[in-house]
Amino acid sequence: MKLLKFTFALFACAILINCSSDDDDNNEDLTDEKGDLILKFDNAVGDYDFIFETSYTKSNGESYQLNNLKYIISNVRVTDTDGNVYTYPAEDNAFIVDELDGNNAGEIFITLDDIDAADYTAITFGIGIDQERFALGAEGQGDFLDLASEEGMMWSWASGYKFVRFDGVFTTSTLTDEPLNIHMGSVGSSLDNYREVTLSFPNTVLVREDKTPEIHIKADISKVFDGATSVNFSEGYDQVHTDATETPVIANNMQTVFEVHHVHND
Repeated sequence: MKLLKFTFALFACAILINCSSDDDDNNEDLTDEKGDLILKFDNAVGDYDFIFETSYTKSNGESYQLNNLKYIISNVRVTDTDGNVYTYPAEDNAFIVDELDGNNAGEIFITLDDIDAADYTAITFGIGIDQERFALGAEGQGDFLDLASEEGMMWSWASGYKFVRFDGVFTTSTLTDEPLNIHMGSVGSSLDNYREVTLSFPNTVLVREDKTPEIHIKADISKVFDGATSVNFSEGYDQVHTDATETPVIANNMQTVFEVHHVHND
């Protein structure tokens, strides 16, 4: 009986210690602490890694190959377990995800420096540049304007950014290797194709001074053509630029492209 009581006492002590440890973790003081967060974009087509000059077939039997694939993300912000939202500083909060910048695994890295340390559960970002930022004019764009111009992400005949740029060729039952150019964006303030995406994390992302988590974001490029709406190259979606009917379709499809595949809390 004494042995049983002693064993029970040890068990109760262990529970108290563990509870105390959990409470300490939950009450961790992160005031004024900063950390970095890495976004790792990985372009794919369905379950397969995207590869330049590889032929991919759409749902309607048309196929395509790309030699250029890039898009703009901006207004990145993360939400913590208490519902607080941290928005990355506006002057640095626009990025170009360019497949050409990928490593050997096709991963493109964006590092968010010195964000508030917290336990985060979701991320939100825009596809393209919103009207408020665009209205700030050239000076309000900072260094990003020059970068976008160098990367071919500005219109040459209109005012505004190209949010998405996919270049290559397409093939149908009657056409072979015809030019394919998907250049979706806003045109000044007259055509607003800016969209936002919110993605939940499969597990809590812990940003700390001594932890730099990585969020692996998969971008399924096939959904640009077979997303919310399936489009046919043979019906005008082989050359998408500033058309007020076609570009919103591509913009809406881009919202379906992204998912958080997994996260690393390193």
